[in-house]
Amino acid sequence: MHQRTRAIVAGGATVVIFLLVQAGAVALAGPFESAGYRAVENPSNPTNSIAYIGAILVATAAMLAVIKFGVDWLLRGFVIVSSGLISLYVFSVLAPPLSIVVGGVAINPLAIGPAIFLALALLLYPEWYVIDAAGVVMGAGAAGIFGISFGLLPAIVLLTVLAVYDAISVYGTEHMLALADGVLDLKLPVVLVIPLTLSYSFLDDAPATDSGDERESVEADGGDTEETSADRPDADDRDVFFVGLGDAVMPAVLVASAAVFSPAEPLVAGFALSLPALTAMIGTVCGLVVLLWLVMKGRAHAGLPLLNGGAIGGYLVGALLSGIPIVRALGLGPYL
Repeated sequence: MHQRTRAIVAGGATVVIFLLVQAGAVALAGPFESAGYRAVENPSNPTNSIAYIGAILVATAAMLAVIKFGVDWLLRGFVIVSSGLISLYVFSVLAPPLSIVVGGVAINPLAIGPAIFLALALLLYPEWYVIDAAGVVMGAGAAGIFGISFGLLPAIVLLTVLAVYDAISVYGTEHMLALADGVLDLKLPVVLVIPLTLSYSFLDDAPATDSGDERESVEADGGDTEETSADRPDADDRDVFFVGLGDAVMPAVLVASAAVFSPAEPLVAGFALSLPALTAMIGTVCGLVVLLWLVMKGRAHAGLPLLNGGAIGGYLVGALLSGIPIVRALGLGPYL
């Protein structure tokens, strides 16, 4: 298969993964809400977004510090444990009810078993398909929980601010590039690994940031050097590219929020997907296609401005087509 064709197939696989995360978030939103997994008491409060953005900034600083001081095992352990916990939330609402009392605590082995298996797989054999499978489960679970925790206005505020932050961190401070380098070497499910050949092995690879950014600060021989886009492989030379898991999760938060909080009726009985949620998914995919095109061209671009922008634009189009006034679609009614 020609390399360019492989790149197109890999791009299609990336679109499928994004759709799985978004559809999974919508499917999980209802069961999560019934199980009481909402993270806040008042999902319509826009200050929830500010608090979450602050938590992201603190977490980013902590991860950069961990990488800088060489205690990578701490970050690896935290992410793997978090992966197991998030997957436990997912499997707990999907598994048939079965309770076994252990030490006075009722557990469901049909939920805790797969969660432990996923965490062990990430720890012992983080091949690309293990990373991607874990990413779909984690992404759908995280987006579903945040989707029921952020009403329409908080979700839109969250996506807008994070899109601006992503652009600044990639084009301005470039600290996101340093973070990407560090976590890639740790082989953690914070990225989606998209191989262009079936023979590719993430276990045998020693990746460097490969997202198409034009300039990347790298450290070599004790000093800082600059690698320009001329030194980076384009789609005809590379055998893998990487997409941050957060790029899949963040727009899916709005998709799940639209499915839960939009007054539009579900398109299919028994499934929460409404027209605004569907068009948010379509908008995300449109942004993803443009992003993948830029990556394959070897051009620089932050992901969230395109992805979150596509999700917000798609959602608003769907809301208007559903006859929802723009003020209500934005969640501004209580403030006007």
